Amino acid sequence: MTKVLVIDDNPAMRTIVGDTLRKDGFEVLEAENGNRGLEQLDQLDPPKIIVTDIIMPEKEGLETIIEILAQCPKAYIIAMSGGGTMDKSVLLEMARGFGAQETLAKPFDPAVLLSLVKNQITHH
Repeated sequence: MTKVLVIDDNPAMRTIVGDTLRKDGFEVLEAENGNRGLEQLDQLDPPKIIVTDIIMPEKEGLETIIEILAQCPKAYIIAMSGGGTMDKSVLLEMARGFGAQETLAKPFDPAVLLSLVKNQITHH
């Protein structure tokens, strides 16, 4: 069973993403910020798949992406954002620039997220 790490400060969003992945047979680890997510990174087996929010307290998503890729250069990162006070398209483009392979604007269709995760497993 493939493990996926979901990092988001919003418990409801972690539940939505987690439930979507669990229903399709994935094991989901959850973290409420980048610091907690980085602590759980070693629990993931290759391929290391991480779904992270961008705007979070303590350690935000862009910094988290940089640190994940420093530890695991082959990690597959899906960054998501609703934008907060910024334009979400700018944040998502920044996430790609920092190394996220895919991005999702909130709200998103859970089927799209599932497709991105499955596609990575198929190509790994």
